[in-house]
Amino acid sequence: MPARLLSVPAVAAALDVDRRTVYRFIAAGELPVVDLRTGTGRSRVRVPVGGLEEFIASRSVVSPRNRR
Repeated sequence: MPARLLSVPAVAAALDVDRRTVYRFIAAGELPVVDLRTGTGRSRVRVPVGGLEEFIASRSVVSPRNRR
């Protein structure tokens, strides 16, 4: 079964960040993309759902315990 792909605006909405932030994550190699370019024009990138889930997991932190 093919991977489900998300547009940059959909990823931005899921993360509650600006689209530019998503492009920075992509440029830094933190989010994988599939390039759907069909010619010499602008590229059309999509983020695999699995890649987004891995990104979220890699950035998850455990809350510190309550100090007494």
